[in-house]
Amino acid sequence: MKLPTVQEQKRFRSPTVTPQALAWDGKQLWVSSRDLGFFYKLSADGSKIVEEVDPPGVIWAAVATNGSMHLTIGKGLDDNRYVYRHNAKDGFTKLFACPDFTGSYLSFDGENIYLSQWYEQRILKMDKKANVVGTINIGAEICGQTFANGALYVLRGTENVPRPPYAGGKPTPERFKSGVKEGEEQWWISLVNLGDKTPDVVDVAKVPFAARSLTFDGKNFWSNHRAANETVCFSIR
Repeated sequence: MKLPTVQEQKRFRSPTVTPQALAWDGKQLWVSSRDLGFFYKLSADGSKIVEEVDPPGVIWAAVATNGSMHLTIGKGLDDNRYVYRHNAKDGFTKLFACPDFTGSYLSFDGENIYLSQWYEQRILKMDKKANVVGTINIGAEICGQTFANGALYVLRGTENVPRPPYAGGKPTPERFKSGVKEGEEQWWISLVNLGDKTPDVVDVAKVPFAARSLTFDGKNFWSNHRAANETVCFSIR
């Protein structure tokens, strides 16, 4: 069955370069810049920076968590990954190291953090003490995840470049690379059936740009087209 393409609602130039992390806090968007290293609170329409925060490393992912933000931050020459909490009162607080210092995108179900690992092609469910209490195999590389209306959605596919020597997990299945040349990314937004004992992952639509991060504002999904310095709002048909 041929899948539909997501329906773009709007696309605009990001107020920063190389937009990476993207999170909706219930009122507005927050975005990080991979290259500049800052974290920004944006205006209601996402077009202007209203607050700039200087984090203790590169923010790769962010998710709103009951009045705070949880962030995946890379530190040092090896870009080791840690999860931090940030709020206006306490600033940045380091919570724990990602398993094997590897982790990228985050989602939150109201109680637990979900941490994805790109090359391992999996999402780890973590409790408040940073214990891994569940593993969801996604079956492809992961460039974003979010909860929407109580369901977990994930951006899965491939960046379609040679795997680095440190990459763990299995090689990305060839079907995700089918029909494109090396370096041409392919991504789908997929629904994870968490109610199943072994969660099934079902592709629901193609995403026609090199997406980074995924968040939901209660009506539409949002992602960054980092290579184009753009942010995209879209829905699933």
